[in-house]
Amino acid sequence: MLRRRFWAAGALVGLSLTVSTPVGAADVREEQRWVLEAMNVEQAWKTTRGAGVTVALVDSRVDGAVAELRGRVVSGPDMGSAQQARGRPGAAWHGTAMASLIAGAGKGSGGLLGIAPEARILSLPLVLRNGTEDRAGLPEADLRTRADSPLARAIRYAANHGAKVVSMSLGAYGPHKAEREAVSYALSRGVVLVAAAGNDGTSEYALDNATSFWNFPAGYSGVIGVGAVDSTARPAPFSSDNLSVLVSAPGVDVPVVTPGGAYGSSEGTSSATALVAGVAALIKAKYPDISPHLVAQALTSTATSAPADGYDDHVGFGVVDAGAALARAGELVNRAAPATAPAVKHFGEGPLPQEPARPGPEPFRLWLYGAGLLGGLLAFGGAVVMLNRRSEQSVPARGEPVTGQGRPWP
Repeated sequence: MLRRRFWAAGALVGLSLTVSTPVGAADVREEQRWVLEAMNVEQAWKTTRGAGVTVALVDSRVDGAVAELRGRVVSGPDMGSAQQARGRPGAAWHGTAMASLIAGAGKGSGGLLGIAPEARILSLPLVLRNGTEDRAGLPEADLRTRADSPLARAIRYAANHGAKVVSMSLGAYGPHKAEREAVSYALSRGVVLVAAAGNDGTSEYALDNATSFWNFPAGYSGVIGVGAVDSTARPAPFSSDNLSVLVSAPGVDVPVVTPGGAYGSSEGTSSATALVAGVAALIKAKYPDISPHLVAQALTSTATSAPADGYDDHVGFGVVDAGAALARAGELVNRAAPATAPAVKHFGEGPLPQEPARPGPEPFRLWLYGAGLLGGLLAFGGAVVMLNRRSEQSVPARGEPVTGQGRPWP
C-alpha cells in the first residue's frame, strides 16, 4: 500500500490518497455507493447529469486520458505559482482525483461516477507553494501582499471562458485584494464558486481555541465554503471549523480515480469540495441563469444531518442533498421570476373599465380667467391715470405763493 500526502495552495487544504491493490471498475462503483447515497445524487440524475456545464478546476493538472474523463477535459494555461511545491509526488494526482469526483463518467458497466458525469472540466493548473504537515501554531508568513495573485487570474480566466462553476480545493491564510475583486467579478457573471474550508481541525491552535484559522478563498463573501464529514455524517476531525463553512460533504475514504486509471481513496475537505461543485453543476445545467446566491440558498435550505441549532461551524447547515437542492433551485428560480400576464387578461369578471379622459383645457374657465385678467389690467390702468391727474392739479403755477411759505415761488 502506498500512502501519499498532498497539500494544496497555502499549506492549508490537504488530500490523502491511499492507493492499494488495483480494484476493478465494478468494485469501485460499489465502494462509492455510500457517497452517492449520502448526497442523494441518483434522485438528481432523474432530472440532469450536468450536460452543457463546464466546471473550472483550479488545482494541479488533470490526466484527461483516464477512461472516466476521456474527451471531456480542456486544459487551460498554467496559472503560475508563487513557489513550486517541493517533493510533491505526481503533479496530476490531486487534480485528477478532484476531476473524477466532479465529472467522472464511469467506463463500461463500472468505473467511478462523479456527481455531474456529463459535465466538462476546464483544468486550470495552479500550485501556490509547498505545505507542511507539522503546523502546530500560528500560520507562517505568507507572500500575499503583492498586487497580483495566480488564483485571481484563474478565477477571472474561468469566468471569461464559459465556466459556470469553479472548484477550488486549495487555499491560503489571509485575504488578498486581487482575489477578492476576482471573486466579485465572477459572481457578477453568475459563476458559482466552491472552495475547501481547510484541514486544520486537529491543529494545536484549533484544539486550544475551539476554532480554526480562516482559509481563503473559502472565507470570501459569496464563496461556498465546504467542510468534510465521514460516512455517518459526523464532522471529520481534520475539517477546519469556522464561520466560512457553509455546507458539508463526504471527505473520508472517498473513492477517486488517479492518473493512469488506478483507483484510490481520498481524505480531506478537498474531496468534499469537489463533490459539492458537482452538485452546483447539476443545478446550473437545469437552471443556467440561476444566480450564485440562489444556488447557495438551495444547498443550505435542503441540507441533511443539520445541526440541532440549524448551523454550526463544523458542518455548516449540514450535508448537501443533491436531489432536494435541485428541486429547491427550481422553486427559487420560479419565485424570483417577475410575474407577467397577457395584455388581454385581467383579474375579475366583466368588461374592462373605460380609460378615463385625459385632462385638458376647459373653455369656460379659460374665458373667465381671461376676462378677470383683462378687468384687472383696465382697473390698474385707470387708477394710474387718476393719480396722475390729481398730481397735476396739486402743483402751484409759477410765481404763485406756495401754501405755508412767506415768499413767492422762484
